[in-house]
Amino acid sequence: MPGPEPGVLELVRRGHEERVLRLLGEHGALSRGRLGTLSGLSRSTLSDIVGALQARGAVVATTPDATRRGPGRPAEVLTLNPLAGQTVGLDFGHQRVHVAVANAAQEIVGTATRGYARTTSWGRRLELAVALVDSLRADLGALQGIGVGVTGAGDSRKRESELVVERLTERWGVPVLVDNNTRLAALAEVLRGAGNGCSDVVYVRLSHGIGGGVVVGGRLLRGARGTAGEIGHVPVGSVDADGLPCPCGGRGCLETYASIPAILRAAGQPDLPEALAAREAGDPAARAAFDRAGRALGIALAGVCATLSPERIIVAGEVAPAVLESAEAALHLHLSPALHHGLRLHPASLGDEVGALGALALVSHESPLLSGYPDPVRKDRA
Repeated sequence: MPGPEPGVLELVRRGHEERVLRLLGEHGALSRGRLGTLSGLSRSTLSDIVGALQARGAVVATTPDATRRGPGRPAEVLTLNPLAGQTVGLDFGHQRVHVAVANAAQEIVGTATRGYARTTSWGRRLELAVALVDSLRADLGALQGIGVGVTGAGDSRKRESELVVERLTERWGVPVLVDNNTRLAALAEVLRGAGNGCSDVVYVRLSHGIGGGVVVGGRLLRGARGTAGEIGHVPVGSVDADGLPCPCGGRGCLETYASIPAILRAAGQPDLPEALAAREAGDPAARAAFDRAGRALGIALAGVCATLSPERIIVAGEVAPAVLESAEAALHLHLSPALHHGLRLHPASLGDEVGALGALALVSHESPLLSGYPDPVRKDRA
């Protein structure tokens, strides 16, 4: 009888490795016997997993102080290697870069943020990021890899992605992976935030643009051209008869109704704080602008949910608190009760570091969410 597919075996193995690393991170040094008891793994499986982690340098075996009194040799214990397994996550937004550094157990050991103007060149952005990474990694161990989130999707950021890979590889000589930062934020929310424990999640972020990410069956989707989760460009033509033109070349995209610039135009306000204040004060134009944004979001999500049937929807971004109620009402109006089953919209729980946290997970590639996930910087894509 044929055995399980290699992908399934790899998925199980990564789960075992995650468990061992997490236990060593939580408990510190553990004997093999104690680690076996806590992990529930058989002796042979544990030996195989520990051997692989030792070969990667993530785990080391040490002997407690041999000068202590007592018969027999001190038992060998296993511990995370403090000088190995470090990864870096970078998230390049429109006006800031956020950096996070993690150890072998994916525990965050440092974060930092640096702002810049929207017109700042990519060369300068990378210089700022490198300086932040160097400051966070002072006196720390070897770097294993770097994950990077950038705005945009698919081929639209190919040149920037290649520049990022070239510069960071030249600087540190380690693997560098680049992907859409909103999709990485979705990954982080499922691993560490509002979607934790869920295997089918839709994530959408409302800001100056609108992006998203989709997890189906416990796996993050990228799509054939790296555009999976681009909810901001789902058409919501029923909001207006013709649909507004979108910079992407389409018409009636969600982003033309629910992004910050779209809301400000409709509200007649110069910035988001003033628009929110006007809404709270009962200004008709401001209230209508946010209500329209919420309806558009709900309509877009209704189509997504009818297709994917998620167990949780997570909404992030500066606009989210002001549109959640109207978006949820529109979702339930446009989606059959048999399909939504009382599905609710949940606010995101992670802060500004969310994209960098997702980038850490991308480069470590330890999570089952990334099983089968392609290298997002392959140059063989048209």
